[in-house]
Amino acid sequence: MNVIVITGGSRGIGASTAEQCARRGMGVILTYKRDADSAASVVQRIEASGGKAVALELDVADVSQFDSFREKVRQTLLATWGVTTLGGLVNNAGHGLFNPLESVTEAQFDGLLNVHLKGPFFLTQTLLSLMGEGAGIVNLTSATTRVATAGVAPYAAFKGGLDVLTRYMAKEFAPRGIRANSVSPGAIRTELGGGLNDEFEALLASQTALGRVGEPQDVARVIATLLSEEGGWINAQSIEVAGGYFI
Repeated sequence: MNVIVITGGSRGIGASTAEQCARRGMGVILTYKRDADSAASVVQRIEASGGKAVALELDVADVSQFDSFREKVRQTLLATWGVTTLGGLVNNAGHGLFNPLESVTEAQFDGLLNVHLKGPFFLTQTLLSLMGEGAGIVNLTSATTRVATAGVAPYAAFKGGLDVLTRYMAKEFAPRGIRANSVSPGAIRTELGGGLNDEFEALLASQTALGRVGEPQDVARVIATLLSEEGGWINAQSIEVAGGYFI
């Protein structure tokens, strides 16, 4: 059984990824920070469709939780699926911030750093001992690393760092056959950064070749493919899933 850990799996792209992976026969361990009810709803939807999932609490910005989280994952793998190794990790959890460079506070900077770069670095390091031969890692980055958008500089900078980190993961984990790729969404209809109002959505759609903003499942299908057998020869790549944003 191929079991995947998906951080931030209670909503948005994370929730859609959990469902897409389950549809492909994968077991899912999804994490949530506060919203246990939403996480439970994702688990219920997966189980209603014949899949199997477990929700575990985790604050990705708090590295001190990672060792105990690894033990919870280890116990869950054995108790729920009867296996001892993970088939993959999706570093998805995060939050947005719209604030010009001149007014970003140190606390805001550190909050984005911890959840978007430091957290994925050390969570991957911590879970590496549980990853089986040929496991896959997918890091969620952003099209803002390619297209400069005023007001999101710290977020974009740390996503850019995660994109670089992905290639180093692919290089260093290769002897174990572990692949690492990043998926870079464009404008997606989620709650990140407060969501999209009609005016902003229309603007983003006008800047996208396919004429609309993306849905969480547009990104989730790509992530699930990268974790499946079909994605087994894709490694060290950054794949933008944006419908042709600012070509």
